[in-house]
Amino acid sequence: MKSKRHAKIREIIRNQPVDTQEELQQLLQQEGFMVTQATVSRDIKELRLIKALDANGGYRYSTVKLESDTVFTKFNSLFADAVLNVEPAMNIVVVKCLSGMAQAVCAAMDAMNFEKIIGTLAGEDTFFCVTKDEAKAVDLVIELKKLMSR
Repeated sequence: MKSKRHAKIREIIRNQPVDTQEELQQLLQQEGFMVTQATVSRDIKELRLIKALDANGGYRYSTVKLESDTVFTKFNSLFADAVLNVEPAMNIVVVKCLSGMAQAVCAAMDAMNFEKIIGTLAGEDTFFCVTKDEAKAVDLVIELKKLMSR
């Protein structure tokens, strides 16, 4: 059922502009998929959908069509250039960035789908990565500090 729903989501966003999770949920329900907003949110993350600028100046869901090597290279470069410090705080990783860069780095990190991260929250110069436990937070910090030194 999930694979059919994912295929339908790809079809929907390919054929019409969809700019909110609620709109996608309604369109899926019209197609016979009785889903919750939480399910739609998970599907968006699993399908790695992003909001991209359309021809009318609005934003709509779209698929990422970049090769993984290119994505990793761009992420690594952005992370190394914009991040100043990474520290664990219980099951949260605090990432300090250059002013104005936290949201961009956080969004790029979300697109990378790090297994250790269950959610993120970004501000102007700081963002948080929530992990399931302290051990995963420490592992993530080690991984991210390696990216900073490149």
